[in-house]
Amino acid sequence: MKRAVVSEAGQEQLEGFALHNPLIWHIINDQMRKIRLASYGAEGREFRCGKAHQVAFVRVRGWHTFQHSLFRAGGGRGVAAQLGEGGAAVVWAGHDKLFLVSQIALDVEAVSRFVKLFRHGSRGSASFSSQVVYEGLMAKSSAPSFPQPRLVSTTQDLADSLIRLREERFLTIDTEFMRERTYWPELCLVQIGGANDVVLIDTLAEGLDLAPLADLLADESVLKVFHAARQDLEIFLYLFDALPTPVFDTQVAAMVAGYGDQVGYDSLVGSLTGHAIDKSHRFTDWSVRPLTPAQLTYAAGDVTWLRLVYERLVKKLEQEKRLEWVSAEMAELADPATFRADPEKQWERLRARTGNRRMLGILRAVAALREREAQRVNVPRQRLLKDESLLEIAATAPATVDALARVRGISRGLAEGRTGQGLLDAVKAAQALPDSELPRLPKGRSKDAPRPSAALMALLKVLLTTCCEDHDVAPKLVASMDDLEALALDPSVPNPLLSGWRKRVFGDAALALRNGDIALAVKKGKVDLIPCESSAK
Repeated sequence: MKRAVVSEAGQEQLEGFALHNPLIWHIINDQMRKIRLASYGAEGREFRCGKAHQVAFVRVRGWHTFQHSLFRAGGGRGVAAQLGEGGAAVVWAGHDKLFLVSQIALDVEAVSRFVKLFRHGSRGSASFSSQVVYEGLMAKSSAPSFPQPRLVSTTQDLADSLIRLREERFLTIDTEFMRERTYWPELCLVQIGGANDVVLIDTLAEGLDLAPLADLLADESVLKVFHAARQDLEIFLYLFDALPTPVFDTQVAAMVAGYGDQVGYDSLVGSLTGHAIDKSHRFTDWSVRPLTPAQLTYAAGDVTWLRLVYERLVKKLEQEKRLEWVSAEMAELADPATFRADPEKQWERLRARTGNRRMLGILRAVAALREREAQRVNVPRQRLLKDESLLEIAATAPATVDALARVRGISRGLAEGRTGQGLLDAVKAAQALPDSELPRLPKGRSKDAPRPSAALMALLKVLLTTCCEDHDVAPKLVASMDDLEALALDPSVPNPLLSGWRKRVFGDAALALRNGDIALAVKKGKVDLIPCESSAK
């Protein structure tokens, strides 16, 4: 296999676009099977396979010519764009070359429309420059062969199907559910992927007992792999009153591995395998029966490709000695409290703009009442009662049905019914509380709460981005805004940034910056950390 370092200018531009545009990253991987953008190493950045060219920018004119070239590139699949205020950059694959097109003299709207609909001709003209950053064989890798999915709708078939799966080292799991009209999610389908089996469980099938599934999820000898696991885990906790264990979340792992903040499943599959997956049924109604073959194929893809994603992520994390970072993050997903809404704490979500503790006490009471009622009647909390209505109730403290019915968003029927009486009782009980039992705004929310220096916060954010770029990890995984503010105010207070892997990645540098031991400087277009003269002495 040949290796060659790509021209520095072209490589820098292409890498910058790929890092911020998953579609471009996918095009690169999809069209050039062995290609990867190497990490910042002593050997420099390089492409694998084929040969690289350092060529001058070539001028191409003619919108029709541009369109035709892109149309020939992979049947319209080998194109991606990075749009900006002043124009766009486009990457496309064609004629066994990878082209980086920049400085397009077109407005963003026109380029965006072109990228999506370039099959429809346009006779306008365009002027842009392009640079060949790769030339060589760009044959597509063939899609792997996956097991045929099996739909299960009886208890006996479910038990039989899961026997073999319990022998697996790990399983990939996903769910399809509906929640638009209910408080509790309505589970419609469970997909489980093994090395040689793909089982689709029709959870709406009449008479189906999910006990065999509960037993599998509780089997600690089998790792359960999810992508963006929180909603799936919440469903299983609701159904079985227990969380699956042990669990691995590929979205969290991807953030640790440097694939961006909360990367989507399709983008991650494209980045790691070079293939595009079918997402045409993402918004389908999974409660309608019978399920079509296309729906079943789509559902199976959510666990078949996930096996490849998991294996490649783990290999990368092991090579970078970061697998323990992911394990530390999984602890939160093993705690049932993560997924169970506490009615007594729902008022904190409403962002009340007052420090009046009596009003906050009423807000806490009516928000808790709404949460319990929404759970009881199984309707979304906002459909039962809007946040704005709760805030107005807390401000006006209605004592009668007539007064409650005058609150915006409260109908006469609701005010006169069970929920209305519950709200009036909650208001009355909150007004009777002694001052010592009234809530206060969460720390940092009150007007008189100490605030960190805005300039210091800005520096810490820049430092966070810099450290995360250097370590190739997602900033959102490293630090929240609350973590940064707490560190800026008082570094002696316990803070997740000052322990474990976060301390090594960012915490130590953040303390040094806050203490004046280091400063930030720009060198060759990148932010760099430099020791301060006072600390050097």
